Amino acid sequence: MPYKEKKVEKLYYSIGEVADMLKVNTSLIRFWEKNFDIIKPHKNKKGNRYFTKEDIENLKLIYHLVKEQRMTLEGAQKKLSENKQSVSDNYKIIESLTSIKQMLLEIKDQLE
Repeated sequence: MPYKEKKVEKLYYSIGEVADMLKVNTSLIRFWEKNFDIIKPHKNKKGNRYFTKEDIENLKLIYHLVKEQRMTLEGAQKKLSENKQSVSDNYKIIESLTSIKQMLLEIKDQLE
């Protein structure tokens, strides 16, 4: 069995890195931070924000609700406060189905 290097994951990500992951502006992340209580980045003495994996997952949920589901900020806040676990589970299902679809399309392209 070949040796596989483990992917090194960081504990904290800068706001720029998170913005690149989500393909949004840093200002939108700061705006969401002000409007959603579930986003609590760590800040250093200079005020730079550092996001954990949990913060990034919460931002992905917010992105899903606001950008993909077209909910208002108030609607997304209400949905997350009522049943965050259900929203998270639904998002994970959608994410895995999208990944499976992408894999199947790649296999189809290889067969042609």
